[in-house]
Amino acid sequence: MEPAPELKRNSFPSMNFEAEILTTPHDNSELYMIPSMRSLTAEEYVEAFKSFLDHSTEHQCMDEFNKEQMPNIVAGLGTGKSTISVLGVGSGTGEQDLKMIRILQAVHPGVSIDNEIVEPNPQHVAAYKELVNQAPDLQNVSFIWHQLTSLEYEQQVKEKGTHKKFDFIHMIQMLYRVEDIPNTIKFFHSCLNHHGKLLIIILSDSSGWASLWRKHRDCLPATDSGHYITCSGITDVLQRLGLEHRVYEFPSGWDITECFVEGDAVGGRMMDFLTGTRNFLGTAPPALRRRLQEALCQPECSSARDGRIIFSNNLSMIVVES
Repeated sequence: MEPAPELKRNSFPSMNFEAEILTTPHDNSELYMIPSMRSLTAEEYVEAFKSFLDHSTEHQCMDEFNKEQMPNIVAGLGTGKSTISVLGVGSGTGEQDLKMIRILQAVHPGVSIDNEIVEPNPQHVAAYKELVNQAPDLQNVSFIWHQLTSLEYEQQVKEKGTHKKFDFIHMIQMLYRVEDIPNTIKFFHSCLNHHGKLLIIILSDSSGWASLWRKHRDCLPATDSGHYITCSGITDVLQRLGLEHRVYEFPSGWDITECFVEGDAVGGRMMDFLTGTRNFLGTAPPALRRRLQEALCQPECSSARDGRIIFSNNLSMIVVES
């Protein structure tokens, strides 16, 4: 087996492959191989993440936040300015970025927007650029993409000795893959202009993820090397740094019913996303699969609605002042 290309540590799970196991079947007819458990490649992550988005209300949840809170949050950013500078960190394919940019355009008509993006996944960068190419309403918005991890961007800025300031910085669902969360938040907060704002979107303490990570951590395979952090972990950091912030809570759900249907391809991809493991249902030991599926059904993680199993994907939106 050819190893997959190595990924940066704080972008996706590590790419260390374990050796495949040769096993003799009961009838001694021939040897067969049990494939090993391994982390997702960048391409596999994109595929698994799409299955998650297709079956969750994550983006709808963010849309509610954009509608109810974002206009007030960004209202003071353009005061006396002809250009508003924005930095998206871990922006993915850009859908949420462009929604926030359009809110900025609506709140500050006629003001130019200088938008920079830090995103390590080349497929996501390509999809983002294509989205911009298809958007006729972004003429007063400039785009600069940095295909880097947040740590690489930070190192590049420090090496150049130029500390560009931004009016609005957002970090949406990306701190799970950052090695040093306190220092990352501290650095990007230092990149804010006076009266600027930093938006961090992270899983809520009321989400099923929080319960899964807290009570059933042993059900998750070691291949997923992300940080298991939710809102309270971030607010603890902000308090230690002495940063003023406000938290908004919004409900979100993820229909994981297919995760329990034997042989279902969509359910398989969703389990891959949940565990950070390629073909988890096909490579994990049966006892591990059972433990995880049982944990997912616990009431603190999921609820039953109309015969479907809905995992709690509640989000916290944290707005940090400069």
